[in-house]
Amino acid sequence: MINDRLARIRLMLGEEKLERLKNSFVVVVGLGAVGSYAVEGLARSGVGRLRLVDFDVVHASNVNRQLYALGSTLGRHKADLARERVLDINPHCRAEKMNVFADETTFDAILEGKPDLVIDAIDSLGPKAGLIAETIKRGLPLIASMGAALRTDPTAIRLGPLGGVIGCPLAAKVRNLLRKKNTHLDFDCVYSVEPVGELRKRRQVDPETEYFEQGRKRAALGSLPTLTGIFGLTIANAAIQRLTAEVPEKEE
Repeated sequence: MINDRLARIRLMLGEEKLERLKNSFVVVVGLGAVGSYAVEGLARSGVGRLRLVDFDVVHASNVNRQLYALGSTLGRHKADLARERVLDINPHCRAEKMNVFADETTFDAILEGKPDLVIDAIDSLGPKAGLIAETIKRGLPLIASMGAALRTDPTAIRLGPLGGVIGCPLAAKVRNLLRKKNTHLDFDCVYSVEPVGELRKRRQVDPETEYFEQGRKRAALGSLPTLTGIFGLTIANAAIQRLTAEVPEKEE
């Protein structure tokens, strides 16, 4: 029964906060190594509505780190798999799938309905910055993931505003693009302060794992399943805290 599934969440948070989660609407964009674990935490916490967005299918190279990547799921759409898993965890969740690429032609559909929270777990720089800028423009709450690849130290993972992030090359690139769009940087992201030098980065790029995304060649960076999973669960935890937070009363 659903009550049994959420009993321990109720014990931890109380009935009122659990109800807030049940009434929450969260959009997760990017269902790979980080996004899949973020969805897992949200589904198991009882979030009532999830919109799951990813255009890609499962590849063999995903199996080391992505929750939906199994021998039995190769070639299937990640959004389809995410929805199936969410409903298996919590059949009462309103789980929506969108097999679309996040860009200016799909942002309206992705962000439709005034979600209570948007989670950015996109890998590609341009779509990532575009989604962040559009989400902030619409005044929607946001938590974004920065670079989890090449990291080995879970104790170096942090949560804080993008403007204060150090030690993350992806965050630096996202900041530059957002400044060009006149987008503020005062939104939470999960990142690592573990140094990633250029020499180390070059050594861990495998030419045999280069792949094409939307017609552009990308090099796959090495990553550990533990670190990417912790990134995703950290995002889910921050989302739970935000969605259940007390709303300050307005002064009369």
